[in-house]
Amino acid sequence: MTTIYPSLQDLPHDHPSCPALWDALRDVMDPELPISVVDMGLIVAIERHDSHVAVQLTFTAMGCPATDFILEDVRERLLREPGIEQVEIEVVWDPAWTKARLSEEGIDIMRTWGVSA
Repeated sequence: MTTIYPSLQDLPHDHPSCPALWDALRDVMDPELPISVVDMGLIVAIERHDSHVAVQLTFTAMGCPATDFILEDVRERLLREPGIEQVEIEVVWDPAWTKARLSEEGIDIMRTWGVSA
């Protein structure tokens, strides 16, 4: 069973799951592989309250060398969305990242790059 993340392809713009923000974060790529943070399964949750967005994000490992780059890219990308003025990012370790968090597209990308998914 693959993980499916909200998208405007399937949900209306005003859906409470914030599909437009999930789609925006598909522009944020992992610095080591050509895979978005969404397809990698790093985004745990997104909530929008007017101009404020709260994101829960995890990493594949606690010592991930790309942590600062990813956090900065997520914040910067969300601030480009209409009406977003503030982005709060919380790094969470529960749920722990596993390959089950990969989207179907993420699995295909990982396999293409020779990474077992």
